[in-house]
Amino acid sequence: MEDKELLIKTEKKLYYREGNKFIKQFDESYSKASVFNEVLNHTRIEETGLNIPKIFEVSTIDGRLAVKMEYIEGETLESLINKYPEKRAEYLKKFIEIQMDIHSKRSPLLTKFKDKMTNSIMCSELGASTRYDMCIRLQSMPMHNHVCHGDYNPSNVIITSSGVPYIIDWAHASQGNATADAAKSYLILCVSEKRDLAEEYINMYCEITGTPIEYVNEWLPLIAAAQLVKVKPETKNKLMQWIDCNG
Repeated sequence: MEDKELLIKTEKKLYYREGNKFIKQFDESYSKASVFNEVLNHTRIEETGLNIPKIFEVSTIDGRLAVKMEYIEGETLESLINKYPEKRAEYLKKFIEIQMDIHSKRSPLLTKFKDKMTNSIMCSELGASTRYDMCIRLQSMPMHNHVCHGDYNPSNVIITSSGVPYIIDWAHASQGNATADAAKSYLILCVSEKRDLAEEYINMYCEITGTPIEYVNEWLPLIAAAQLVKVKPETKNKLMQWIDCNG
């Protein structure tokens, strides 16, 4: 057996490399259902033909559930943008083209984006009337069936040395509205204190896809409301600003 190399340690997960394999280990706070749902999402996305790491197995390591998958050698787009700021526009264009490729796929068995959002909004700490209003507005939005990543940001795209992109972390995958997925990417960047990058991203996305910025703005308070569940207080405050300003 090859030695495991600890790559990243977060509050609830450990990430290892073991030869040509990548191991994602969950702590006890993750239910078995959550872990297997993430694996199910991942395997369904594998069937679309997108470049993603292949899953080998799910097992228990030191009493904790772990997923073993293909290790992808390369750099994330986030790392490349930070390392070569003069190429930021080029990398953002690539980031958007990859997202458009994701949205071109279909996976009928994935959870519906609107269903996930409705459940999250109803579980939030918003007042009852605000939750009701948000859900009514959500149901009035166009319903599509594009594959949506759900957490698409530059840290979740790995570029290999030969330039091949791989998309990782499909825990929040669903099928739904492509513009909603882009609006979520924008909010993720904003909340991560990358507002300049967020603005450049969404403006370029709208230009390339022909999407009116007003349509993105309609999604933002809904996405922010759905993101309120299980977030840190400082993140909650940032998201509430979007609801207050755009609601």
